[in-house]
Amino acid sequence: MSWVRVCGVAEVPAGGMRAFRVEGLAIPVLVADLGAGRFAATSGICPHEDVELEGGELVAGRVVCPGHAYEFDLVTGRCAHDAALILRRFPVRVVDDEIHMRVDLLGVSG
Repeated sequence: MSWVRVCGVAEVPAGGMRAFRVEGLAIPVLVADLGAGRFAATSGICPHEDVELEGGELVAGRVVCPGHAYEFDLVTGRCAHDAALILRRFPVRVVDDEIHMRVDLLGVSG
């Protein structure tokens, strides 16, 4: 398993999200605070039209794409508008107030 540091917990707004660049990945990683000490890490790019998701909204555990308002569940990756679209997710852990993601899986789909 290969875990890499993405950011510090304090770098993610409480109840919000922020995109980060992770060495070795061509895409930004979107990290969201889901509450109760839980975080999600996903691709920062919408699979519908390649729009950066950081400019969207976080509503009830879903990211709303700023391009066409498609909604993606941050836990399952599923799109509320098109079942064929899945947002790539990454396993996350918090160690010493730092958020790490597992990159050897290259994300989880479906």
